[in-house]
Amino acid sequence: MIIQRNDYSDLLKNNQLWAAEKLKTDPEYFDELAKPQKPRFLFIGCSDSRIPLDLITESEPGEIFVHRNIANQVNFTDLNLLSIIEYAIEILNIGDIIVLGHYKCGGVKAAVDGLDTEDIVENWVSPISDLYHFHRKELEELGDKTKMLDRLSEMNVIAQLKNLLRTPIIQRAFRSKKIINFHGWIFDINTGLIKDLPLPLQEWKDYDLLPDDY
Repeated sequence: MIIQRNDYSDLLKNNQLWAAEKLKTDPEYFDELAKPQKPRFLFIGCSDSRIPLDLITESEPGEIFVHRNIANQVNFTDLNLLSIIEYAIEILNIGDIIVLGHYKCGGVKAAVDGLDTEDIVENWVSPISDLYHFHRKELEELGDKTKMLDRLSEMNVIAQLKNLLRTPIIQRAFRSKKIINFHGWIFDINTGLIKDLPLPLQEWKDYDLLPDDY
């Protein structure tokens, strides 16, 4: 199947090619897809167009429940995100939640360098700016701006996972003895590979964000 990528109209043509190819290889593909969804994973990721989740994980439609925003933030005032988490946990019974950040993140860079005009974006990523200033000495010791921003992207993923654990939705799930696995990933745009970050589980237990038997 040859996919053309030129203008708006090509998107519709490519959709027709994709649907025809799927039916050619599996005549019942869309009958199966039309059944109620049972995704296994909730992804909270960045809106960056260079991070196509289905391609980098080779996943099929129906496998991943997705929320995306600039710099993969877990914001307690984001009702869209909170409703998605609630639906994922309480309706879809998803057992794995992944916060996915990436290197060369424009939102992370904006949090450090600031922006000239986009004040809404700068406000949105202000928690990352706070994270940067809190760890500024450690980050600047890296001695390289790119390495510093990449490390801050990793820190941001961990921070957003901690925010996720603090939501009443997740804490309610723990009280109900639901089993949920949490993962922090970084997508390396330079290599196409995903880095699975180590999580400070004991620290989170010490803050009563995780059950002792987690």
